[in-house]
Amino acid sequence: MQLVEHVRQMAEYNHWMNQKLYAACEQLSAEQLLENRGAFFGSILATLNHLAVGDIVWLKRFALGRAGALEVMNEIPKPETLNSQLFNSLPELKVRREQLDQVLLSFADEVTDSILQSAITYKGFGGKTSTKVFFSLLMHMFNHQTHHRGQISTLLSQLGIDIGVTDLVAIIPNMEDQI
Repeated sequence: MQLVEHVRQMAEYNHWMNQKLYAACEQLSAEQLLENRGAFFGSILATLNHLAVGDIVWLKRFALGRAGALEVMNEIPKPETLNSQLFNSLPELKVRREQLDQVLLSFADEVTDSILQSAITYKGFGGKTSTKVFFSLLMHMFNHQTHHRGQISTLLSQLGIDIGVTDLVAIIPNMEDQI
């Protein structure tokens, strides 16, 4: 599998899972979404906000000096901290989540292997400058999403809500379907 194909698959998985997660969260009241459940970011809504923050931060880093699907990131303000509360309601946050997922899907359609193999230099929240391989950073962003969606999935399960299948393998095509 080429790097570009892997990125497309991860963008599709990310979008699919975010849709499932938000649909499950819509079953909760505002109070349930805001209740501190002992997760790293406290509440379900705060964790969903953190996921959006992480994506915004990384996508803005990826957008520097690039035309195309990532240009829209220049219009979105950079969060001040990793626990910034971007939105106080699920419907507002869902609009931003869908926007971010569409940016990722569009970017996955235009990215090339040479871009993915290039280096990205960025400054972290602590001020440290790092230079790393673009593809590795993009995979980190997808992995970060999976990590925190897993936390939310557990919290939903504790509330009696099953979001169903969450494994990437569920969207990987069978080889015989590709022939």
